[in-house]
Amino acid sequence: MPGSPESPVILHVPHSSREIPAVVRADILLDDAALEHELDLITDAHTALIAAETASLSRVRPWQFVNRLSRLVVDPERFPDEREEMLTVGMGAVYTSTTHRAPLRPPDFDPKPLLERYFHPYAQAMTAAVADRLAATGRAIILDVHSYPTVRLPYELHGGGPRPPICLGADTFHTPPALLARATEVFSDFGGVGVNSPFAGTYVPLDFYGSESRVAALMVEIRRDTYMAEPGGPPGPGMTGLAAALAALITDI
Repeated sequence: MPGSPESPVILHVPHSSREIPAVVRADILLDDAALEHELDLITDAHTALIAAETASLSRVRPWQFVNRLSRLVVDPERFPDEREEMLTVGMGAVYTSTTHRAPLRPPDFDPKPLLERYFHPYAQAMTAAVADRLAATGRAIILDVHSYPTVRLPYELHGGGPRPPICLGADTFHTPPALLARATEVFSDFGGVGVNSPFAGTYVPLDFYGSESRVAALMVEIRRDTYMAEPGGPPGPGMTGLAAALAALITDI
């Protein structure tokens, strides 16, 4: 969704949707009830609403890049190849296992058609969005909006550490210290802010990753009990405060 021409900020929301096209649903092994429960667990529910409210509260309106399909179709934030460590639990760019490490797709499932149909076009569109901000403003700032459950799920490789209300994912190359410090400050009223635990790093399109210093990025992981009923319930009153804090961060960058 377009923002102000002078804004370098892209609110990226990759995991908020529950939508699965019928042709993709046909290859998922779960029955309908089990699939709905899996979507409750894996979806970053209402994060698109948080981004939309953030945009409406921001003095200079940021751009929004929102994935309209579930991450059970493809996960656009994974590496599409052997570089992805989540392959060890069946959750690479195309998931073959559930959050509880049960089979999601057949063992001989070929991910290539899903990568070609959904993953690569998404990556190309996000790359173009970042390039557009660079051309228009001389910089791009990706704020990656996520949420995570209060209780660790079995798929989490690094979930044994702290689970603060706000987890900020930072990258040594793409996350300026001033951005991280200001984000820590604006979210300080939510009961605690941590860095890179239980989730670490942030998303940058591969064309820019590790090479283009004008692209800054920060992941904002919101513990779900701060704004919604878990696992997949409605949003609560905490959502407005979170959006206001995110808007305050945008104002200062």
